[in-house]
Amino acid sequence: MANAVAEGARNTGTSYVELSFHVRAEDLTQFDAIILGAPTYHHDMPIDMKKLFEESAVKGINLKGKLGASFGSYGWSGEAPKLLLEIMKNKFEMNIPIPPLLAKYEPDGNMLDKCRILGKTISETLIR
Repeated sequence: MANAVAEGARNTGTSYVELSFHVRAEDLTQFDAIILGAPTYHHDMPIDMKKLFEESAVKGINLKGKLGASFGSYGWSGEAPKLLLEIMKNKFEMNIPIPPLLAKYEPDGNMLDKCRILGKTISETLIR
């Protein structure tokens, strides 16, 4: 899913895209848009995502006004991408233009197309 989101953003030709699976709180400040992906584990986001948000809050990382989006897969409930967006919007005051993208189990071709559209939409929103 992450690769498809990145592909969609890159294909606009207007955005530099960095696909990273490990990021520090300080790294977030260098981006105009942040798209986070996370699977749902036991009705929650992975601990690494929680730690990223906690570290960002403790260090006073300013993400206000940055674009944010989320995506993820799930087996039963799908809370993680929704929780990510809630924190991005309510705690960090990020601009969230679209709802989270959720894939039940493994994403199929249709879902990967939606991921590309998500990346494209965020990239195009940046240039408006």
